[in-house]
Amino acid sequence: VTKFKMPGNFKSLLEKQAVGPSTEILGESDFPVQSFKPKVQMPFKRIPGQNPRKVEVERRRRLYLTFDIAELLASKGIDSNQLMPRHYDPDNMPPIEETKDSVFPIYLPLKVFDNDEFDCRTPEEWISLGLEPGSSDRKPVPGKALLPTDDVLGHEDPKSQELIYKWIDVGVLDYDKETDLYLVHKTDDKGLVRDEEGRPILNGGITPEG
Repeated sequence: VTKFKMPGNFKSLLEKQAVGPSTEILGESDFPVQSFKPKVQMPFKRIPGQNPRKVEVERRRRLYLTFDIAELLASKGIDSNQLMPRHYDPDNMPPIEETKDSVFPIYLPLKVFDNDEFDCRTPEEWISLGLEPGSSDRKPVPGKALLPTDDVLGHEDPKSQELIYKWIDVGVLDYDKETDLYLVHKTDDKGLVRDEEGRPILNGGITPEG
């Protein structure tokens, strides 16, 4: 009978036990599972000779995860840091020999070139991906945003010449239809979307207090 006695550290022993590769998501995440699933235009009932819908969704999910917007832009010769317009500084204009295309600085905001005609989801549909079945709380939706690496200076002067802009992993919290802008929050080192007290940010950051 003593052989069946459970050790006191049974839970820790299970966590250390390695049983080989698994498709189970073991890492902690503040994003719903369905927020990573791509939109697929396929019938739910499989036609003979056609891939099942679940297989196609999983294949596209893995394919899209291999894409990196910074690398895709760089392959076309686009410097992501140059996409944000800066203050015009005539005293520090680069010589013509050092410029690639033009001596004039970038002055048009990125939103001028924004086009949502080919988006597979509306902004409201993207935000609704944060809703999990059976839960009233809306979680963030994973995304990438072109943001300054310096948060303090970035809020004070977004067009400062000293800022460096990079594509950063964020959690999309909310969408404003009037301004056509998204509210995002940078993820931490573990890829989580947390507030200053370490709590998950839900429902676009709105709390009972406001």
